[in-house]
Amino acid sequence: MTPLLALAPLLLVLALLASGRASALAAGLAGLAATLLVALPRSADPLTLLQRELPAGLWLAWIVIAIVVSGVLFHRAIQARGVTPASASAPAVVPVDARALWPVCFLLAPFAESVTGFGVGYIIALAALQRLGVAGLPALLLGLYSQSLVPWGALAVGTTVGAAFAGLPVAELGLRSAALQAPIHALYLLFYWRLAAAGGIAVSARQKLDDGLWTVALLAGVAAANRWGDAEIGAAAPTALLLALRFWRDRRPDLALVRATLASHAPYVLLTLVLCALRLVPPLRDLVKPLGALKPFADLPAFAPFHAPGFWLLTIGLATAVTARQPLARLLRETAAGAWRAVAVTLAFVLMAQLYVGAGLAQSLADAAVAAVGRAAALGVPAFAAMGGFLTGSGASSNAMLIPMEMAIARASGLDAGWIAAVQNAVTANLTMLSPIRVSMGAAILALAGAERAIYRRAWPLALPPLLVGLGMVALLLA
Repeated sequence: MTPLLALAPLLLVLALLASGRASALAAGLAGLAATLLVALPRSADPLTLLQRELPAGLWLAWIVIAIVVSGVLFHRAIQARGVTPASASAPAVVPVDARALWPVCFLLAPFAESVTGFGVGYIIALAALQRLGVAGLPALLLGLYSQSLVPWGALAVGTTVGAAFAGLPVAELGLRSAALQAPIHALYLLFYWRLAAAGGIAVSARQKLDDGLWTVALLAGVAAANRWGDAEIGAAAPTALLLALRFWRDRRPDLALVRATLASHAPYVLLTLVLCALRLVPPLRDLVKPLGALKPFADLPAFAPFHAPGFWLLTIGLATAVTARQPLARLLRETAAGAWRAVAVTLAFVLMAQLYVGAGLAQSLADAAVAAVGRAAALGVPAFAAMGGFLTGSGASSNAMLIPMEMAIARASGLDAGWIAAVQNAVTANLTMLSPIRVSMGAAILALAGAERAIYRRAWPLALPPLLVGLGMVALLLA
């Protein structure tokens, strides 16, 4: 198979999204169709390929869909309770406080993502941004920063999977990923100020200095947590600590204010406490995680219903709706109307990614690259990683699919396999930020139909920091 033919499905998706004329759903369906057209005629047994890869893809998609649907329901229930504005597109009535914006984008939402994963941080980010008065497209764009520490999302499950396939200790891969995350985050901060200004949020020079110092503290905390702690809490611990310090500095809260804050954010507080307990308290985790767990595929993640974030989003969302006396039938109708497009996008892209790798198209590209350019083939690792994170929306899935191939490139090129794995891990995790799965979920939550195209027109520069840092690291290895 020629490299151009193997690249065709990926190039088609990227071209459609870049054109601004096709929705994420249209691009995903086109990419899936192109993958089938390329893969099936060249397979020795097309029926066996479909029987093997389609069920696996449906299983991976289900794990994400459970979060998407329950997340939309949770958000609708919170709106009925009155915690967020009734209209996501309503203009802010007061100027947005730039001092309060940085901790939402860089601490609160990444903390939620680090202990839950699967885009839950994005859900919490959107609600918090709405409370600040940020609505519509600016909220969707700034909410993407919830995914900025995804190498440690869901308690570093993607990094753990990557370390297993790379044959590295998890702590080593976490620490190397933290080293790469520092320059990535510095560039993210520049784009954050740009996006804030485009959304009409004034960030003064004094505030930029403050944001910069807190970002340095965050990056130092992530590095320290990975160096002397556990990669599972490599982002959760520093973001939680800095959140507490920031809250104290900005509010100087008394007991009454703390009680009022906890009461007004009760569903989020309860969700965070439950999910943290299920992940950070070993006896509870060991009790709940095996209950009803399903694992139909030996090499794919299990689904543990009572341990999954979706179950608790659904449970707390329904409880919130009941206490707010919201008709459940209407809530379910609104959830279905808001979630169907994101569900369809997820199905299309996950099935495409599963078939693409299962049919050997990714391996074909790697083999052709090594044959054509030798050691310089390693320069393709950031691009592979970016495409994996972009298409699957999951660091764990992308690492599982791509790291074996990239380790072969590293060995053939005589490069440090640990740093190649770190490039894959950091780039692919950060590119989940722009995954059509994640973007369409945000648009569904804020009920902004067709917003995906506008998001990509404004947010595409966020792909540059991880790609540039990844390329720079590989270039250093080749020097």
